Amino acid sequence: MSAPAAAPRPDMVWVAGAEFRMGSDEHYPEERPAHRRTVPGVWVDHHPVTNQEFGRFVAGTGHVTTAEVAPTLEEFPDASDDQLVPGSLVFTPPGHPVPLHDVRAWWSWVPGAQWRHPDGPGSTVHGREQHPVVHVSHADAAAYAAWAGKELPSEAEWEHAARGGLDGATYAWGEGFTVDGRRMANTWQGEFPHLDLRPPGHGRTSPVGSFPPNGYGLVDVCGNVWEWTGSAFTSDHRASTRAPARTTPACCGPAPTDRASATQLVIKGGSHLCSPDYCLRYRPAARQPQTADTSTSHLGFRCVLRPAT
Repeated sequence: MSAPAAAPRPDMVWVAGAEFRMGSDEHYPEERPAHRRTVPGVWVDHHPVTNQEFGRFVAGTGHVTTAEVAPTLEEFPDASDDQLVPGSLVFTPPGHPVPLHDVRAWWSWVPGAQWRHPDGPGSTVHGREQHPVVHVSHADAAAYAAWAGKELPSEAEWEHAARGGLDGATYAWGEGFTVDGRRMANTWQGEFPHLDLRPPGHGRTSPVGSFPPNGYGLVDVCGNVWEWTGSAFTSDHRASTRAPARTTPACCGPAPTDRASATQLVIKGGSHLCSPDYCLRYRPAARQPQTADTSTSHLGFRCVLRPAT
């Protein structure tokens, strides 16, 4: 299908349909097997939804995010009383090296953390209007998309768009981690999770578009924040079944309790916490499962608009 004459919404980019190589046989097991996939053309948000954009949605609808609602004992039977309050998961770096097998060493359930207070009570999105919104559950992302007249992308749509036309390349910009010495995405620098060597003011999320676009003109498809998709997670991404997985993502943080049967969706793209020594997932092929009602300080989304058929 040829590109429509004009973008139906500001800041959307047309990504023509094509066959592409989805997945990777060279990295994590959940990315295997690499296989050919065909997707139709779709309009894709130029960048992840920002705090400013999400704020307009909340102001116009009165939407209350999942993180602003106290979970119940019925939902989380193993949670303690101090966890049964509105809040969300916040990255809290330790001040020293820690074993990398237990994410509780750097993730904390913080009462009062939500999209307006991304680092917890006392923090604000003032000055971060152009940063990706975080602390949004899958339902929050889907509600925004519906309000905007859009949808969440499928895993295949997202990956095809993120590749930017570089079929089978490791990164959205090619094979090397840097290009002419330049970093191409907001990812961890230093030893994870205690030593962040990024310049002051560059830690955590960054304003959208701070790094070069991919071949389709999309920014922040890798690093910065993970992004929700509309696809249920399956261990084999060729599968058509929508049965939820029963694993917990290692780098994305635990829910307040382990609910193995909860619905899990695919998230894509990695985040500012991904690093070569722990989570090499700032790649288009990378994928992780995330429980639908979970929110974290490094998880956002972008939307698509499918042409009428």
